[in-house]
Amino acid sequence: MKVLTPHTGYRLWAPHYETETAVSYLEDRTVAELSIPTAGCRLLDAGCGTGRRLHAAGAAFGVGIDLTTEMLRRALDTDFVATADVCALPFAASVFDVVWCRLVIGHVRNIEAAYAEFARVCRSGGAVVVSDVSPDAIAVGHRRTFRDDTGVVHEVEHFVHSREAHIEAANAAGLELEQRRAGVIGPSIKRFYDEAGRLPAYEAQAGLPIVVALSWRKPIE
Repeated sequence: MKVLTPHTGYRLWAPHYETETAVSYLEDRTVAELSIPTAGCRLLDAGCGTGRRLHAAGAAFGVGIDLTTEMLRRALDTDFVATADVCALPFAASVFDVVWCRLVIGHVRNIEAAYAEFARVCRSGGAVVVSDVSPDAIAVGHRRTFRDDTGVVHEVEHFVHSREAHIEAANAAGLELEQRRAGVIGPSIKRFYDEAGRLPAYEAQAGLPIVVALSWRKPIE
């Protein structure tokens, strides 16, 4: 299987990206456990894809950026979307109350640059939420894959960043870790394995963390 760059992979994935997967479902639940309020806030979704998370956030002003225009063309009912890189955000400093980067940072080689940008655009006292596929899941063979219009399965390039690497990059950007949550394989996602005919894999990996979510705070200056 050829490994695609994120830009190429998500161009092909865009027509079907709205379809819920075990990872996307579990990631939503895991981030919700962090209890970072977004209602009435200025919210940036860095790597928003089709913008589906923004729709339910209740933000006073919701902004999404993504590197893939094919994804953004499907982003409806958002205040603003733009084509941009999470390592070079096209915004002034300190303009957002909450910054999300969800299931994206594993596609970024240089997470130091990404965290520096998240901290720069986040206001003093604001929150940064980062989620990704767990290194534990990658270690046992999980990959970032999708099926295109023709039924062919593709893998998207993914860089494994340890917890320590996240902490080092975030601390260097001036962010402080507040919470860490793991989403594990369990009853809430069993139906996805059942529908895919992969119940033996579910039984073998029950309890395995496949998603990790971290919340950071930018100290009040």
